[in-house]
Amino acid sequence: MSARTTATKQKLFDAALKLVGERGAASVTVDEIAAEAGVAKGTIYYNFASKDALVEALLHHGVEILAGRLRSAEGSEDSLEALVDEMLGFWAEYPAFGQLLVSELWRTPGQWHGTLSLLRDDIVSIVRGQMKRLSDAGRLPDGVEVGTASAALFGTLLVIALDWQVFQPERSRAEVRESVMLLVRGMRSAR
Repeated sequence: MSARTTATKQKLFDAALKLVGERGAASVTVDEIAAEAGVAKGTIYYNFASKDALVEALLHHGVEILAGRLRSAEGSEDSLEALVDEMLGFWAEYPAFGQLLVSELWRTPGQWHGTLSLLRDDIVSIVRGQMKRLSDAGRLPDGVEVGTASAALFGTLLVIALDWQVFQPERSRAEVRESVMLLVRGMRSAR
């Protein structure tokens, strides 16, 4: 893919994400996305077969960014805290993606439910790897299954990040991260 094509797709992703985050995917038109991106309507159809294809590509793009950030946390000294920090950082940088993800995951079975299930599994599998390492080290409470802990941490961070962005934007990322870590550490000490 050329640098120009990549830049154009990024403009389209940014415009679509902004509008979809504000009003939901079903309420946004191709004309509005093109106007927001500052391109002709045909540019969208040149790069994507339809608005639905653009939204699906946007979902993949966002999850790829998030997955890359979570994988980068794996080698850290406290990889759980690094994972929490990377996820909070992603949601802070892309709050509209969090809104899109929550709204489309909640709409069962929504238009992108199959795609979202696969993408959610990609992210949760990274979190699951971290939870497995904690479990193997005896750092999860007795009886807590790795799969449950993984889904719980992902869901908790998504909801906390949305709450932070919408209702408590004055809090710093570090404050939110430390609150999450106090909760997680409290669970570990409950053994």
